[in-house]
Amino acid sequence: MAKKAVTMDKLVALCKARGIIFPGSEIYGGMGNTWDYGPVGVEIKNNLKRAWWKRFVQESENSYGVDAAILMNARVWEASGHTASFSDPKMDCRNCKSRHRADNLIEAHSKGKVNPDLMSNEEMEAYINEHHVCCPVCGKCDWTPIRTFNLMFETSRGVTDESQNKIYLRPETAQGEFVNFLNVQRTTRAKVPFGIAQVGKAFRNEITPGNFIFRTIEFEQMEHQWFCKEGTDSEYYAQFKAQAWQFLLDLGFDAEHLRFHDHDKLAHYAKEACDIQYEFPMGWNELNGIHNRTDYDLSRHQEYSGKSLAYVDPVTQERYIPYVIEYSIGADRLMLAVLSEAYDEETLENGEVRTVMHFHPAIAAYKAAVLPLQKNLAEPAKAILAKLKKHFSVTYDDAGSIGKRYRRQDEIGTPYCLTIDFTTLEDGTVTVRDRDSMEQTRMTPEQAIAFLTEKCTF
Repeated sequence: MAKKAVTMDKLVALCKARGIIFPGSEIYGGMGNTWDYGPVGVEIKNNLKRAWWKRFVQESENSYGVDAAILMNARVWEASGHTASFSDPKMDCRNCKSRHRADNLIEAHSKGKVNPDLMSNEEMEAYINEHHVCCPVCGKCDWTPIRTFNLMFETSRGVTDESQNKIYLRPETAQGEFVNFLNVQRTTRAKVPFGIAQVGKAFRNEITPGNFIFRTIEFEQMEHQWFCKEGTDSEYYAQFKAQAWQFLLDLGFDAEHLRFHDHDKLAHYAKEACDIQYEFPMGWNELNGIHNRTDYDLSRHQEYSGKSLAYVDPVTQERYIPYVIEYSIGADRLMLAVLSEAYDEETLENGEVRTVMHFHPAIAAYKAAVLPLQKNLAEPAKAILAKLKKHFSVTYDDAGSIGKRYRRQDEIGTPYCLTIDFTTLEDGTVTVRDRDSMEQTRMTPEQAIAFLTEKCTF
């Protein structure tokens, strides 16, 4: 299926108009690359997180969740390598003083034909100068040399200057799973292979090209670490690739809008690594990653902490450091992909164009909207609303014509609208309208509850 021509401008406008996502600190002029989720957006994002957790933790035979602290001992980041090497190659435009990532400049200039991941800083700098890569802000080609900037936000702990110690806002959630490996294994009596998952905030001091919520300085990650024995790692790596792909298909993604991309340049800890890319409005880019991290992480934390992180097989008594298969996906980036995939503009028979978000019903902010045909039907409508709210997230709207109310619900992706009319007073039934087909069916509120339960389950 050909990709719909949705633009980022249309998505941003719709999100602000319909309470999905607002610019951060907007009344103060905003703050770059920060966004606030509105009443509709927070429901959609929470539903995405719940769907992910259900699939990879609840339905998994041997996976467990944690919620680790955002602030961790600084030695954690020494062990993980972040304090030494977690940086971006940045260049400043001497003309307009804007700052940009050198690899992003090369990717944009070459339209993706040149892979900067295979280049050193010196090679990237030479390419930019030789090809006269211009500043995307002012159009000039006058760059400073590449400098590396650590992406971690620094803060300090202590009430006086003398007692302050440097600590960091975590740039990823994964280390919280690694340092709790033995705690989780001991308290759950889990046997390798098993998984530890987490959904949580992370922070990176990045210079970004914008692109709405694609890359922000504060974001939420959904990560799953699968601990396994060496020799079984490649099998599990392939398994998680397949599971990550299927999760996206089940959310409603068209397979033609997704593709695997193997890493051309592996990180020092990785044996295998790939991304699933999605065709965003600004082009193909990473949606999530699957990595075979070998035994690097637990080995490093064992070395730096001085505590043994070896697993002892209860049957064979063999001691070993498990390998890790990591599956990581950003909740905000997934949100952007879901918004992009769901957005549609349909021309109706009467020539009217309706904007509709074709979310999977389980992901939609509201499973149904209760709409009294007239305001004097508010009492029976609110009685039905109260029944539905015990089972689902439901909204209510009595402002404007029924047609306009349908359009408002279409724009936020509400899959079903329940219209209360004068027939409701006679036989107790309501009209249930389907968002996608716009077909209408009459049923009782009890039938509607059973219907929504079936249709809105992930």
